[in-house]
Parts: sequence; C-alpha cells; structure tokens
Amino acid sequence: MRLLSVNVGRPKAVPYTEHPEGLTGIDKRPVEGPVRVAAPGPKGVAGSGLAGDAVCHLRHHGGDDQAVYAVAREDLDDWERELGRTFTDGSFGENLTTTGLDVSGARIGERWLIGREVVLEVTSGRIPCRTFQGHVGEKGWVRRFTQKAATGAYLRVIVPGEIRAGDPIEIVHLPEHGVTARMEFQATTTHRELLPQLLAAGEALHPEALAAARKYVEKHGG
Repeated sequence: MRLLSVNVGRPKAVPYTEHPEGLTGIDKRPVEGPVRVAAPGPKGVAGSGLAGDAVCHLRHHGGDDQAVYAVAREDLDDWERELGRTFTDGSFGENLTTTGLDVSGARIGERWLIGREVVLEVTSGRIPCRTFQGHVGEKGWVRRFTQKAATGAYLRVIVPGEIRAGDPIEIVHLPEHGVTARMEFQATTTHRELLPQLLAAGEALHPEALAAARKYVEKHGG
C-alpha cells in the first residue's frame, strides 16, 4: 500500500459552484516534496488539513472531520475504463491518491500510518455535489457516482506531520465492526434503512452521520 500522489488545489473561478464568489478548490494537482498535514479546525471555519490546499465552500467542505480526502487509483482506473477517458491523480478533487488500498471499503475509525509519522482516521464517504459534477464534466455524474458508491474516504488527522508521494501506507488500527466508508455513504444517501448499523462505529463516525443515525433510531427504532 502506497501513496501515489499528494494533491492540492488553489482557488479557481468556475460557473458550476454554489460558492458566492464562484470559487472552488476542487481542481487539485500533484505536488512534489513534503506537504504538512494537520487538523485544520472546526467545519464551517477551517478548510483543508493539507498546507497549501484551498477549500472555498466551508459550509460543506473542510474541517477536522473532513480534513483529508483520499481516492484509490484503482477506482480512478475503473472509471477510466467505464467512461473511456483519462483521470489524472487528483481528478476527483482528492488530496491523496493511493494504490493497493481499498479506500471506499475502509472501515470507519480505521487508522492509516502514512510515511513515518502521520496518522489519519477514516470518518465517512464523500457525497457528490454540483461542483464535482461540473468539474468532471459528465452528464448525470451525481447519480452515476452515487449508484457506484466508490466514494473514497474522508479522514481526520490523528497525528500531524509531513507526507509525500511514494510514502508507504500501513493500517495500524482496524475496528472490529463492519461499517465502511461505502456503507456510511449508502446509509446517508440511498439506503437510509442502514443508518442504525452506523452506530457500531461510535464516535469515530463523522458527527453529521452519527447525528443522522441517532435521529433515525429515535424515530424508527433500531
């Protein structure tokens, strides 16, 4: 398991974002050399966990529980075959492009050691938005991405430090439950009957998903 690339983006004006100034940082490109990773702060106030990476729409993106976004190169390759086009590392707006790791199948609370010091923890899958669809440029992309549920994973920073392309990735903690980033995504989007099962992941779960699961159980039972 290895980190293929570390990707960051700068603010860019586009016609397909809901940001009031029309800006997005989704166009992320691989960078050379080490990149500092640290917990950025609360959602709504703070942005990316990677130094030099822009998050423009703070209402929906960024913050401690979505500090880093990872996508498997294998998933990008699968989309290339399906759509007949090329996706470079960072094409999905991901900060980390990995190889040899089932990112969408990673368990909530699973921890990765990247390089010698950085430890990240899986919190949730990624919900597609209008900006993502506009960036990829595929008609019906939100629906298609949702159906495939190869969501990648958002992560929080447990131990800060520097990472770079080529760093090894080691799973240093694997929870006993079976709640994956993919399952969390499906439960909060198309299969809400799965919400009670998310509670097995406990506080490691993204706070918004945890709140949704608790609310569902209160209303419908578990």
